[in-house]
Amino acid sequence: MARALVLARKGLYTTDPNPRVGCVLVKNNTILGEGWHAKAGQPHAEPEALKNVQDAKGATAYVTLEPCSHHGRTPPCCDALITAGISRVVAAMPDPNPLVAGQGLKRLQAAGIEVTCGVLRQDAELLNRGFIKRMTQHRPFVRSKLAMSLDGRTAMASGESKWITSTGSRRDVHKLRAESSAVLTGINTVLADDPALNARVDFDVEQPIRVVLDSQLKMPVNAQMASFPGRRLILTCSKNDIKRQALENAGFEVFYFENLQGRPDLHAVMAFLADQQVNNLLIEAGAILNGALLTEQLIDEYVVYMAPSVLGDQGRGLFALPALNCMADKKKLKLTDVRHIGPDLKLTLIPS
Repeated sequence: MARALVLARKGLYTTDPNPRVGCVLVKNNTILGEGWHAKAGQPHAEPEALKNVQDAKGATAYVTLEPCSHHGRTPPCCDALITAGISRVVAAMPDPNPLVAGQGLKRLQAAGIEVTCGVLRQDAELLNRGFIKRMTQHRPFVRSKLAMSLDGRTAMASGESKWITSTGSRRDVHKLRAESSAVLTGINTVLADDPALNARVDFDVEQPIRVVLDSQLKMPVNAQMASFPGRRLILTCSKNDIKRQALENAGFEVFYFENLQGRPDLHAVMAFLADQQVNNLLIEAGAILNGALLTEQLIDEYVVYMAPSVLGDQGRGLFALPALNCMADKKKLKLTDVRHIGPDLKLTLIPS
């Protein structure tokens, strides 16, 4: 199963909106075949593992996710395993997709195949936490990327922020983008920095959808992100049809949301992105949006790059929050990982 998980990670940057899945076929303590799901619409891990195996009868299939039992873009993997004569299937976890949800394992058992489920389950769930969250909670797994100085500042008082962190940290951010289904920012960040929000990496990747929260449709039609391929979504509360048409003519997709305290309802935004098949959402935004997401408890993980520099008490902070009047009001986080990237520290935290 550990080998199957290694194979599944090969699809880390390309399988969206599908889960990352690996499969290993074993018979008489010998690996007969291996496969992984590379891209939506292409064969799943099980048929990939079977395709070069002449005789899989009596073999055991180790799969990181319950084999599917329904017809999607590809035929059911259960049928492929049954037809091949597999005698035992070991799955790391059940499929959270309601279209499968245990039906795949039941079909295998009905065909006389021995089934075991739960081997290295936590590792498999970590690999597909976005897919699981979308299937079970109708929202993406949300990760916020923040870059700050030693004194917790994200920019100078003037807004100047290039660059707080090192080249190595910025390169690492592009990997975060590459494994994300979508990158979300606010209009203030767009107006200040004109970001591209694409993943500039040297390997094959499904580029993330770029999403901008723009309550009043201030988005420039010539923004840099308009010049790169891929979907670009504007989420707004404005009914300015002239500006909407101009943005759509420039290649943006514009979606209207009800106004909630001057901006789209963030919970509705997450549900909408789940409908767009977004598994993993990366937030790259300023203090206002990060503060709102923190307040609404919508962030699942923070990745903070901290540079060994000081910007002073006039610099801009990480979160714009309502006044916290006593220590009991503080927002608690749990540190789960710390590592060096060049001169910087990369901190990974989750809500406490």
